[in-house]
Amino acid sequence: MNDNRTTDPVALAAENATLRIAVAQLVERVAELEQIADTDTLTPLANRRCFLRELQRVARQVSRYGHSAAVLFIDVDGLKAINDTYGHSTGDRVLIHVARILRERVRGTDMVARIGGDEFGVLLERVDADAAREKALALSSAIADSPLDSIAVAVSIGMAPILPEDHDEATLALARADCDMYGTRREVRLSR
Repeated sequence: MNDNRTTDPVALAAENATLRIAVAQLVERVAELEQIADTDTLTPLANRRCFLRELQRVARQVSRYGHSAAVLFIDVDGLKAINDTYGHSTGDRVLIHVARILRERVRGTDMVARIGGDEFGVLLERVDADAAREKALALSSAIADSPLDSIAVAVSIGMAPILPEDHDEATLALARADCDMYGTRREVRLSR
């Protein structure tokens, strides 16, 4: 067998240094790609993929340690009408505006994500249902009190606690929050 590898210590050290640089560059690139894969392309928020992974993690903690947590499902009201009236670039600005307000109004440990076209999710760790409802009302008010230019922006928010049994299928909590949001929206329409 003819082995063409060198045994020269200087050449080996140079080759080793070259390989270390290549590995470091690959590790950096993988981190960049993971960041891209977990980030919404319009807003500076996490995307649905990242949100669902974190929701699963929190659901396991709730199940294992008994921590309380909740998820908020947020829908921007009338985005289609905004797009139709002012154009899609304005609709995009509304989504960015809502994303900024949500991110600014939650704790650093909470997660805000854009989980669909005009839908956002907020993952609240270590909060009970009452505190989560208060946060939902505060977020809704903050958005309503902050029009974008002259455009009124409103959201509907549903809340669901993350239950210990959600550890196998954490998306059930998100589905419950979605249903709660539609119930809340229906109640607002009936009271007008």
